[in-house]
Amino acid sequence: MTRMTPSEAFVETLAANGVHTIFGIMGSAFMDAMDIFAPAGITMIPVVHEQGAAHMADGYSRVSGRHGVCIGQNGPGVSNCVTAIAAAYWAHSPVVIITPESGTMGMGLGGFQEANQLPMFQEFTKYQGHVNNPRRMAEYTARCFDRAMSEMGPTQLNIPRDYFYGDIECDIPTPQRLDRGPGGDNSLRQAADMLAQAQNPVLISGGGVVMADGVEECKALAERLGAPVVNSYLHNDSFPASHEQWCGPLGYQGSKAAMKLISKADVILALGTRLGPFGTLPQHGIEYWPNDAKIIQVDADHKMLGLVKKISVGICGDAKASANALLSLIADRTLACDATRDQRMRKMKAEKDAWEKELQAWTHETDAFSLDMIEEQKSEEGGWLHPRQVLRELEQAMPEDVMVSTDIGNINSVANSYLRFERPRSFLAAMSWGNCGYAFPTMIGAKVAAPERPAVSYAGDGAWGMSMSEVMTCVRHNIPVTAVVFHNRQWGAEKKNQVDFYNRRFVAGELENQSFAGIGRAMGAEGVTVDQLKDVGPALKKAIDMQMNDGKTTVLEIMCTRELGDPFRRDALSKPVRYLEKYKDYV
Repeated sequence: MTRMTPSEAFVETLAANGVHTIFGIMGSAFMDAMDIFAPAGITMIPVVHEQGAAHMADGYSRVSGRHGVCIGQNGPGVSNCVTAIAAAYWAHSPVVIITPESGTMGMGLGGFQEANQLPMFQEFTKYQGHVNNPRRMAEYTARCFDRAMSEMGPTQLNIPRDYFYGDIECDIPTPQRLDRGPGGDNSLRQAADMLAQAQNPVLISGGGVVMADGVEECKALAERLGAPVVNSYLHNDSFPASHEQWCGPLGYQGSKAAMKLISKADVILALGTRLGPFGTLPQHGIEYWPNDAKIIQVDADHKMLGLVKKISVGICGDAKASANALLSLIADRTLACDATRDQRMRKMKAEKDAWEKELQAWTHETDAFSLDMIEEQKSEEGGWLHPRQVLRELEQAMPEDVMVSTDIGNINSVANSYLRFERPRSFLAAMSWGNCGYAFPTMIGAKVAAPERPAVSYAGDGAWGMSMSEVMTCVRHNIPVTAVVFHNRQWGAEKKNQVDFYNRRFVAGELENQSFAGIGRAMGAEGVTVDQLKDVGPALKKAIDMQMNDGKTTVLEIMCTRELGDPFRRDALSKPVRYLEKYKDYV
């Protein structure tokens, strides 16, 4: 037992868990601990807004595989983080949010910046540790870090601000990490037998494969089966796109090849995925989920097994370890699908080639509204680019080791068809939370975790308005990121719903913006406006070159038409019915 202050116990426990970066805004609530961050080897990166800090912690965690840590002043500083912690929850990121609280002698009196901070995060954390005595500071701090890893998600460490002070004796706990296994012997044998009998197996590679660093093991298993590999929704980095068995992502704006191939499966191996409902919805007019297929689901969280889809075998295990175990069980067996391997490989290639040809020819949206917008904007001053052409140009200009984050919105969602990756921990999206303002700060955190990798964020003009102030964080602290902003002057995803369901009655969807490139320059970054298709790829390459060689952040503003892709929430909307006379025309 060593004599120290609670602040010292807190900081020493952070150091024991390998923390050397914290994102946040300084505050009096934790200033005693912040005062000794530097000698402990911890850098605090001050941000513009606390939501940005929590997104940065998420991005840092997703790319590094380590804890992401954020902190803010009690009350409003802490409450500003809720949205971003929810995004981290659905990304299964081991983020630890530290929430200093009002002092114990003032709680309940309505004091300055007082709030009950545990209920704020209850739904979006795997564990909440509340320091109820200064002598337990190291204990609760360590437990929050341990649980973030073991539970695969955010945890909250809540500390009354007066508990940073005092005189205690304590030991600094050694971090505890789970050694995850492949799952139960019985379920693995059942799954192996099912795979051995499968005539047309398909493998879904999910986020759990990335988190387990199991892409190579997934690849080996897929190669033994000769099975098409499809990415789960928004996990395009879970299998290398250059591999002949990669067929693209499922879900909204995903790959038709992936959808057509999985529709014919008799056995689906869902490796490291919860099979989220939004990621398996019909798309491109295809009801692709096979109702009669047997499903083997592998997930490290037993509560996810069979939650969304009815499964035949559930394996509670690490995706990497499970893939290894299944491969060892089928490696030397004669598989029913061996006889048709060449035929299935030809089918795979044919579907991929057909989808690629269609995607290459799909230069603009062809619904009546989009065609009207294209015609209308021909007469406007400046150049107006078709989003699909822009996305293809950006894709082709990307370096192989790039990291890309996408915000929520129409063009960003269409990007799902175009983003291909060769290595894991490369694609960051807001997942099921789907909040605007996600992409840019998340990529800042990713860049801090991997400064040697090119970092690119995608955002529409609406989402960009929520996050662009963090450009100042990049400039102030030399964190170079390339921000691609699709400027089409509208809330596109929601506007599409007004086109399809509300007879083009547009309410609150239009955005008249200043030059985002100009605003970027005003904040100290490079700012480039692109309104010619031939300039898209070169502009991105130049921005990445300045990022990697000159440490420059660039706001790349791309002027796009107002054409719109498929509605984002067709599953949640229906044609309106009106009964009152004054609303009769609003159908």
